[in-house]
Amino acid sequence: QVQLVESGGGLVQPGGSLKLSCIVSGSIISIYHMGWYRQAPGKQRELVAGITTSGSTNYDDSVKGRFTISRDNAKNTVYLQMNSLKPEETAVYYCHARRAVPPTLDYWGQGTQVTVSS
Repeated sequence: QVQLVESGGGLVQPGGSLKLSCIVSGSIISIYHMGWYRQAPGKQRELVAGITTSGSTNYDDSVKGRFTISRDNAKNTVYLQMNSLKPEETAVYYCHARRAVPPTLDYWGQGTQVTVSS
């Protein structure tokens, strides 16, 4: 059973930083494309950043230059470094894993709350 557990969320002031972590158990993350999504109240879940098995990254335009996604396959962990946070980025942040080899399977973490407020 593959499980994803996020941590690192919390309350931060505008302009501050947080680093989210997602630890995967039940499998090796080297065969998964990984991503971070967020969902604000009343809004749809949206992709924030993704990283492929080969380390290629992609970002939503709104976070480019401020957020960095990375992975440590040895630790079975993916990270999201978030800098210069804005109040409108308050949301629940979810870790996502998509198996890169057949069968294609998707997994989600339970989410971690990030609140950006003074």
